Amino acid sequence: MRRLPEAYLERMCAQLGKSEFAAYLAAIERAPKRALRVNTLKASADEFCSLADFPLEPTDTSPECFLFGDDVAIGRHPLHTAGLCYVQEPSAQAPAELLDVRAGITVLDLCAAPGGKATQLAAYMENTGLLIANEPVRSRAETLCGNLERLGIKNALVTCMRPDALAAVLPACFDSVLVDAPCSGEGMFRKDETAVSEWSAEHVTACSLRQRQILDSAAHLLKPGGRLVYSTCTFSCEENEDTVEAFLAGHADFICMETRRLYPHTLPGEGQFMAALGKENGGEAFSAFLERPKTVRVSEWETFYRETFSGEVPEVLPLPDGRVFLPPEVLPQRMRGLRILQAGVPAGEVRSGRFVPGHALAMAFPAAAFQRSVALAGDPLERFLAGETVACEPALSGWCAVTALGRPVGWGKAVNGVLKNHIPKGLRIFR
Repeated sequence: MRRLPEAYLERMCAQLGKSEFAAYLAAIERAPKRALRVNTLKASADEFCSLADFPLEPTDTSPECFLFGDDVAIGRHPLHTAGLCYVQEPSAQAPAELLDVRAGITVLDLCAAPGGKATQLAAYMENTGLLIANEPVRSRAETLCGNLERLGIKNALVTCMRPDALAAVLPACFDSVLVDAPCSGEGMFRKDETAVSEWSAEHVTACSLRQRQILDSAAHLLKPGGRLVYSTCTFSCEENEDTVEAFLAGHADFICMETRRLYPHTLPGEGQFMAALGKENGGEAFSAFLERPKTVRVSEWETFYRETFSGEVPEVLPLPDGRVFLPPEVLPQRMRGLRILQAGVPAGEVRSGRFVPGHALAMAFPAAAFQRSVALAGDPLERFLAGETVACEPALSGWCAVTALGRPVGWGKAVNGVLKNHIPKGLRIFR
């Protein structure tokens, strides 16, 4: 029997009742099942299944969610490297579905790292509109940026701010807000011994107070008529129903539309609480919140694009330090006061009069968008992903998209029959 705090077990028994509590205990004694979500920006669920060389088991949670075996080194697999999937347990995929977003709207993921729900929202939005993915902790925000890049997210503005500070800059601006709140992590007990060791009744209370503060900020960020989804990966009523009840008591313009509880004995996942909260119409949204980005033409970028891509050259957002971004289709008019880490796709940078592409630029487009590509598989692909040079056609010259399973995995530069490696060091998969 897994050693869990006695006070926690007493709480859960009282909450579930003896029969269901026994089912819960039996569930957390079983090994957790691994799951992934197909990134529909790069492949449909059917396409993904046809490309996978390992067994996948569908789930009832969503058409994009599949279980896979412990013997699959998914982090080293080309499907993962190419951004066709995100490893995410089934119940963690439910809050983004409940938010019910669509293409072209303005969405905020207030506590977004490491990026599972943010990338899921971007897929539902079809990479259109504006997704602000906010993470207050800088180190976690950098992980978030990496996952957005790998999955080819184009419509995200990444901010690193406290929720109350963000609410002060962008009040009543968002059609939908997701608050996947920091919590005591009771749903992680099966997988995370640290969560077990840190649990206490006092920690639960501290988390609930913090959650209420975050929800207050989220209420200010949501437009009238918008939807707010609050979620945690914990089971305590104090952090879930009680927090929602306290929020509603303090915000008369909100109603509770739906609540859901998921447990490890009711589905193949770790568990989740969710509440959909609607903000009534009648208030005033922030006027003229969005505008087209003030893009410009950059000659070095245009030269590179014409030599490397097909189609019309998009304008970009350059920074004084030489970095160049392909921005989302819309941005907030109020940028002053926002601590922005990334705006759309970090395309690359201008160095010594020439444009050097970034890894994210290769990941943001399908293989057909590039004039030159090199398809790799087997040992050459393994060597390339490890940072080595590989052979290519002698006639090839210049920047090439390197592809695996028909999707880009990074840049190579062809010179005299050799494909020089431009996979960032931190992303290399050593053999």
